[in-house]
Amino acid sequence: MTYKLLALTAMLALAGCATTNGPAPVDTLDAGAAKKEQPARVAKATEAAPPLPAVIPSGDLSALKGSDLSSLPVASLEPPPELWSRIRAGFKMPNLESDLVRQQEQWYSTRPDYLQRMTDRSRKYLFHIVEELERRNMPTELALLPFIESAFNPQAVSSARAAGMWQFMPATGKNFDLKQNVFRDDRRSVLESTRAALDYLQKLHGMFGDWHLALAAYNWGEGNVSRAIQRNQRAGLGTAYTDLKMPDETRNYVPKLQAVKNIVASPERFSAELPLINNHPYFQTVTLQRDMDVELAARLADVKLEDFKALNPQLNRPVILAAGTPQILLPWDNATVFKRNFEAHSEGKYATWTAWTAPATMSAAEASRRVGMNEGDLRAVNSIPPRMLIKAGSVLIVPRGSASQKDVAVHVADNAQLSLAPEIVTRRTVVKAGRRDSVATMARRYKLSPAQVAEWNHIAASAAFKPGQPVVLHLPVRAVARAAVRVPGKAVVRTSTRGAPVKASTRGAAHRPAVAKKKRR
Repeated sequence: MTYKLLALTAMLALAGCATTNGPAPVDTLDAGAAKKEQPARVAKATEAAPPLPAVIPSGDLSALKGSDLSSLPVASLEPPPELWSRIRAGFKMPNLESDLVRQQEQWYSTRPDYLQRMTDRSRKYLFHIVEELERRNMPTELALLPFIESAFNPQAVSSARAAGMWQFMPATGKNFDLKQNVFRDDRRSVLESTRAALDYLQKLHGMFGDWHLALAAYNWGEGNVSRAIQRNQRAGLGTAYTDLKMPDETRNYVPKLQAVKNIVASPERFSAELPLINNHPYFQTVTLQRDMDVELAARLADVKLEDFKALNPQLNRPVILAAGTPQILLPWDNATVFKRNFEAHSEGKYATWTAWTAPATMSAAEASRRVGMNEGDLRAVNSIPPRMLIKAGSVLIVPRGSASQKDVAVHVADNAQLSLAPEIVTRRTVVKAGRRDSVATMARRYKLSPAQVAEWNHIAASAAFKPGQPVVLHLPVRAVARAAVRVPGKAVVRTSTRGAPVKASTRGAAHRPAVAKKKRR
């Protein structure tokens, strides 16, 4: 009976709408007055558009059946309460069934502690990744890919120098506009690396038209996958993911993702426990107006330093440059705390570090002397290993002067690089000049500059040496052992490894006993 009343009400509403499609009706008692008051053009328009006939349904009304109602799609107005359900609802990739998948399922399911650590780390980043995938209409299985790549560790670095939770190589990162400089490495950035990874995966799916092949190319490279497909085509073989000959790592890559997908889809089947991850943003972005120390930013946000770094893992130095990293990520509720504390901050400058560009190639000791800093501290904060020179143009982080309030410029913040060269250890060595030796010939022989040789011996760069005259040279340690190179007619004196002068005779092999040479086969 209820269905009949609802259907009747709907029909009457439709009939009422149909009768009001023409001009508004005029009450018959005032019709004459209305016509007198209307302009002539309105009256003509009314005559030109006669009212449409009313649509009245015929026949008996019948109730809607329950089966008719259940067949219609119904969209829930309530979002999933937790993120795992949302991820499951977005699965679109075809399932892969193989023994390799079973092996990977067993591997993960028998390591509950490892699985727990991975999923706990993921809670900071998963919501953002799922949002981006849904916005691009991509399969949500891809949100699980960092489990395979890095165990959701944004600080992960592979032996091949791939970095971040999406594991970008340096060159590939540059191809997708991921900045890599002294101050930041966007391959580790939560926002930038996710953007680049999804861009890359979309590109690969466009190339191969298959998500399994796209994933193989993400791991192995699109060139390798393309050549593997071409080889199979020439041999008349299949070109699906399971048909291609590929390295073991790539062969197991998609099975690993499928295994994690299966565990997320049915955790009870594998006796796995997934932590509750609310279907809500974990973080939000905050814009920085000034350069700021990392420790101060964490303190103003009332966030532990390790938690701050987990959300902003791209930072390479203890200072955030507003010109290069204008936005930081903070836990959702702490963003408001940061803004309030930033406005109330009155303890002086926000950054105690700034950038300094080396004007020439120099040692760390010389650089520390110029900037007024302890050498050990300079090496530590700038990651300078021992026995390395700082090349000209390199940018270092140094203490900011107490009176300086100027922030680092954009071109430095975006392009700063630190270039190092092996430090050449030299030793003072004395050799004796031969006939016709000069500053120029000695410099050329030992690959030095004439100005250096002249300075060490307190003579002009154009001067000549007398035969047998001692000549002071500062040679690399490895070259010291070769300083006794015998030149016909030249007497040479070199220092030993202990620094004692050793005389080398020019009579050479003529006065040494003959030694039989072995034949080379």
